[in-house]
Amino acid sequence: MSGDRRSWRHGTRGDVLLAAGTGLFVVLTTVIGEGDPVGLRPVPATGWLLMLAGCGALAFRRRFPVAVGVVTLLASMIYYPAINPDGALLVTLIIALYTLGSAGRILAAAVIGGLAIAASAFGEYGTEASPLGDAGMFLLVSWLVAAVAIGAVMHSTRREREEALRRRATEERLRIARELHDVLGHNISLINVQAGAALHALERDGAGGPATEALTAIKETSREALRELRGTLGVLRQVDEEAPTAPAPGLRRLPELAERSRAAGLAVDVSTDGDPVDLRPAVDLAAFRIVQEALTNVTRHAGAGRVTVRIGYGRDDVTVDVSDDGRGAGTRAGGGSGIDGMRSRAEALGGTLEAADRPGGGFRVTARLPYGGRA
Repeated sequence: MSGDRRSWRHGTRGDVLLAAGTGLFVVLTTVIGEGDPVGLRPVPATGWLLMLAGCGALAFRRRFPVAVGVVTLLASMIYYPAINPDGALLVTLIIALYTLGSAGRILAAAVIGGLAIAASAFGEYGTEASPLGDAGMFLLVSWLVAAVAIGAVMHSTRREREEALRRRATEERLRIARELHDVLGHNISLINVQAGAALHALERDGAGGPATEALTAIKETSREALRELRGTLGVLRQVDEEAPTAPAPGLRRLPELAERSRAAGLAVDVSTDGDPVDLRPAVDLAAFRIVQEALTNVTRHAGAGRVTVRIGYGRDDVTVDVSDDGRGAGTRAGGGSGIDGMRSRAEALGGTLEAADRPGGGFRVTARLPYGGRA
């Protein structure tokens, strides 16, 4: 986003400089007459206003290309029949037509250019003045058509370049997806198979207890991880495929997540405050991942016996609150693990995340994610 802002500021500054330079050129060509390099030709107040309007409009040519085209057209149509001496005010219309063409507004450029040609033809052939002559009329039409054509070519070239960059990014994304599938998919599948085989051997021998529960948790967790991995890879491939193999996880799968933590020996209470809201996929996924990471930290580092997960649906945002009764951050082995990642997820969507010890003991993670997220 900062790069887009810098680009916008650079473009605006360039347009202001272009407007100033064009204004200087128009003024000089107007006040300095041919064959009279010393004296300056007087220009009425209306002429100055029209030159100011036409040249000043160019400072906004990229933000409002159609409006700038209309302003420069009107300024030229009023100036040339009514104001003496003549100048190069028409160059503002030529620049505006080029801008329209380069922005892909070909229809608007054609309409404005056509009106300019029609008005010039009426002034040339519909009156007795005939200020341009046949050669001048041909040159005028050529300049206007060339401005639109060159702008259109620039627009097409830019689109092709952007498409090439997008195609390379897609190819790189698919390459990463294939690489992830080959490495992670194989290893997770192997973990799942080995856990299942060990579990089967224990059940065959009549053994049970913590070892069986741990292997069951490993098998279920690895199967879930494999399913999520395939879903994520499907999202990466969705440019070329109709749909991912599995939907991205969200808060609707919070009961499954809690059940897996319970299988690992952690008591998990899940509650919801407010009326549930259909969240944007990015917000839904971030909320789920924050809960998942918080539960993982509790299981690995907190030494907790119970954890409470609360999902609150407010007017503007969803609140994710995960509290445990274990050790605080200062006494945990590997304390603080995953906090930066959770905070980055929240901030990427325009939200916040706070993580701190609870006054009565334990640790608490609270994230607030706006429903709209960040565009």
